[in-house]
Amino acid sequence: MTAPPGPGTPPPPLAGGPAGAHALRPLLDTVLEALHSGALARGGPLPAGGPGALAARVRAELDPVLPEHGHGDHEALRTLVHTLAAGAADPADPLCAAHLHCPPLAVAAAADLAAGALNPSLDSWDQAPAASAIEAMVTRALAAEFYSTPRADAVLTTGGTESNQLALLLARERHGPRLTVLHGANAHHSVPRAAWLLGLPPATALPTPAGTLDPATLAEALAATPGPVLVTATAGTTDAGLIDPLPDIADLCAHHGNADLHIDAAYGGLLALSPRHRAKLAGLARAHSLTLDLHKLGWQPIAAGLLAVPDSALLAPLAHQADYLNAPDDTEAGLPDLLGRSLRTTRRADAFKIAATLRSLGRDGLIRLIDRTCALAARLADLLEAHPAFELHTAPTISTVLFRPTHADDTRLAALRRTLLLDGTAVLGRATADGRLWLKATLLNPHTTAGDLDTLVNLLEGSTHR
Repeated sequence: MTAPPGPGTPPPPLAGGPAGAHALRPLLDTVLEALHSGALARGGPLPAGGPGALAARVRAELDPVLPEHGHGDHEALRTLVHTLAAGAADPADPLCAAHLHCPPLAVAAAADLAAGALNPSLDSWDQAPAASAIEAMVTRALAAEFYSTPRADAVLTTGGTESNQLALLLARERHGPRLTVLHGANAHHSVPRAAWLLGLPPATALPTPAGTLDPATLAEALAATPGPVLVTATAGTTDAGLIDPLPDIADLCAHHGNADLHIDAAYGGLLALSPRHRAKLAGLARAHSLTLDLHKLGWQPIAAGLLAVPDSALLAPLAHQADYLNAPDDTEAGLPDLLGRSLRTTRRADAFKIAATLRSLGRDGLIRLIDRTCALAARLADLLEAHPAFELHTAPTISTVLFRPTHADDTRLAALRRTLLLDGTAVLGRATADGRLWLKATLLNPHTTAGDLDTLVNLLEGSTHR
């Protein structure tokens, strides 16, 4: 028989249980101080020096990764959190505006801490009693914002890529493996990749020279496709934030008679909450499935994706059974079956931070954030359009602004962007439109001010003359 462990150093404290909060409190002080000192050390939206210099600084702090003897909780957190913050691309900085990468709300991050401390796993009810009930309420409430049907529902995902893959999977299960996927060239890259992963025929990309899916082009493609079809439209393209003509596309799918519609609204979906912007999403509720991401215009820590459907019966193909998680007799006795809520088994309680945000802000609070963010993009576009040193591509549809220095060719523009990155002064994206390269500012920080936009324009103007 194995002897019990002898006396010695007690095991480190846990985050949960009655003593968990007391163990976490002093550690949180250390974390918060290190976040602050790291941000001050960074001094901008991105660490200066580029990948090599940053990797060298990280090695100097963390080598060896597994020391022979531990340094203790506070030193480990102080060193690592400071290093992480000092080397972060911080979306909370107004000049960090390259990607669909939002600054998370403090209330959401705090809620995520609680979920991390309790560590519920959403693969069986006995691992996540309250978390599973909260998830069910949140997913159904959010789905009801987009569908007025009685059994609207949604499942949590890691983001748009997983949501799009699930949408194609559900369509394949409805129509069989010969399903044809039609999408615009403006669609997210995860759509054709999902067709490949699922063993479907190669997805057909339709040209989108104006940036959105042209109904006439789609009509020709549908007429040439006799079998079952899944049309994927986009409400908020990654490159420019453009929205396809959803009502016309939905009409074409209905007329075809054997075409389902999936709409990737990962970026633009939350506009539906805003009376000022929801008209841009007319036709959204006619989709068989919707991709949504609250870690974009919902200000959640990653991950906070959803796939919404008008009827929970559409999710039936996800059903799966494993005796140790959802034994039939347990399900018959009333224990919720969670395996059919995802293709993943172990899942974090990602709905919890969303629930905290919705309760904290309410509908009106979220609307104010959405409207303010879109207004900031419109203001930046106005500044750039009025400035002789810049060319604006088009007025923003959501919060993405494409522009370029007036006299810079594509090579010079790409080099300018990299210079800003390596200097750590601004983080801007890049996109190709109309056969040319453009700088991309994706504004997702509602704390950005008019002065911050002036600073960005002045910085870019100075950089173009270097």
